[in-house]
Amino acid sequence: MDNYEKRGYLNSDFRLFHLTDTKKQDFEYHYHDFDKIIIFIRGSVTYRIEGCAYKLKPYDIILVRHNDIHKPDIDPSVPYERIIVYLSPGFLLAYRSDSYDLSTCFQKSKELHSHVLRIHSMEKSGIYRTLANLEYACTHDGYARDLYCQVVFLEFMIQLNRASLANRVQYLPPSTGDRRILGIMEYINNHLTEEISVETIAESCYISRYHLMHLFKGETGYTLFDYITEKRLALARDLLKTGMPVTEACFASGFKNYSTFFRAYKKHFHSSPSEAVKEHGNL
Repeated sequence: MDNYEKRGYLNSDFRLFHLTDTKKQDFEYHYHDFDKIIIFIRGSVTYRIEGCAYKLKPYDIILVRHNDIHKPDIDPSVPYERIIVYLSPGFLLAYRSDSYDLSTCFQKSKELHSHVLRIHSMEKSGIYRTLANLEYACTHDGYARDLYCQVVFLEFMIQLNRASLANRVQYLPPSTGDRRILGIMEYINNHLTEEISVETIAESCYISRYHLMHLFKGETGYTLFDYITEKRLALARDLLKTGMPVTEACFASGFKNYSTFFRAYKKHFHSSPSEAVKEHGNL
């Protein structure tokens, strides 16, 4: 099985980086167990997320949910500059109430099958000014820096969600790729815990078995089997974090055989499922 790697660990509610790459970097498909917000500053980049490809423009905002498989394709002749925010999934939930939910922009992104937000005249917007304040707060020492950084980040998320709800943000359709991939992935994710076969997917998406497999591999870079397995492993890991028993997590994530699950989990995460339970039980 190809290795679509889980990368990165988050030990705080969020972290912010301002990065510029001037040398050639080849990124493989990977995913995180935290959410990620990227503000693209400059460069020549096509961002690939869950079978969708987006040609980025300056100040596009990319939303990558935890467990989304993604990678950037970068033209190394142009410096690649961006701001990245790593965000624990539970952080925004802590600020949810009956009247607001700061994860609304992520939910709308999922509903619209769009991972990239574009704000026209971004540099003149309040979001841009708040973003500048956020970067300053998180990169300069001062009294209660961590708390101040958190407060400014919440302001950024409030403004982003207000802009989204007021339709001042454009959720971009993929700029390249076959739109049928979205239907294929939607079917897989909606039936992830059920029995899935190439035949059932092909029938649901009105496409031949051979063409389905060829199309999926060509558009995403990975096979149907690998994608389904990756998604089930990621779901199993999330369930184990909640304290669910290992055997129950195995079957609840769509695996039909415990030994198959155990081998795949250990090969991918380099630890056993029971070790994951212990790890999160000690947090």
